[in-house]
Amino acid sequence: MKKIFILLLFSIQFSFGNSIFWSKTGHRVIGKVAQEELSGKTRRALNKLLDGQGLASISNFADEIKADRRFREFSAWHYVNIPPDKDYSNIEPSEYGDLVVGIQKCISIVKNDSNTKEDRVFYLKMLVHLIGDLHQPMHVGRLEDKGGNDVQVQWFGRGSNLHRVWDANMINDYGMSYTELATSLPELNKLEKKAIQEGSILDWVKESQEIANKLYDSVEVGEKLAYRYSYTWWGTVEGQLQKGGVRLAKVLNEIFK
Repeated sequence: MKKIFILLLFSIQFSFGNSIFWSKTGHRVIGKVAQEELSGKTRRALNKLLDGQGLASISNFADEIKADRRFREFSAWHYVNIPPDKDYSNIEPSEYGDLVVGIQKCISIVKNDSNTKEDRVFYLKMLVHLIGDLHQPMHVGRLEDKGGNDVQVQWFGRGSNLHRVWDANMINDYGMSYTELATSLPELNKLEKKAIQEGSILDWVKESQEIANKLYDSVEVGEKLAYRYSYTWWGTVEGQLQKGGVRLAKVLNEIFK
């Protein structure tokens, strides 16, 4: 029995080991940023649904449930693979769903107050996480290398890959807590926030895809990455975290308006 449990645990780790998704810190930053941009009506609605929990505290729910095989159907919602020369509207949708399908499904369920509180809370937690994933560019990466997971590199002498560098390595090695990182982001005025919130989910996917294409060109397989890479791209990390939070607030404000 013990051997079966160990084998099952290994299979779960193997299946999901490459799926860190913005790291816990990154998702909490996005939740923290969004929390500050909510309307009063949205705050009250969320407080009622979440029993006082903040967005940062629920932001990693969609990753945490991966350890439970009952939720395997949601695994494909964390990403969408798009060839570099195509848009989302030009690709054949995955039979398992994808990031765009997941976000749209979550919005439709949370928005409908005739659904049960249990369902609305579940899909609200999923939505908060998926909007974060949308802004991690490698989640809009290419199918052939699993969104950069197969692009092997070195990070400060440690084995890594392009996806993990963007999910966790840069953020974690920066050494800030999520609250420190959220409050250290550049201040935006109302016009700047409005500009970030313009467009649709597909526009934001396209933007992440364009960044992903640049990231593929930013490394060579086996390259040793360290301070210079972080220095070059840290502004993009901050920008995507901030956009994720500001846009998440827009989505939630529209749901509960």
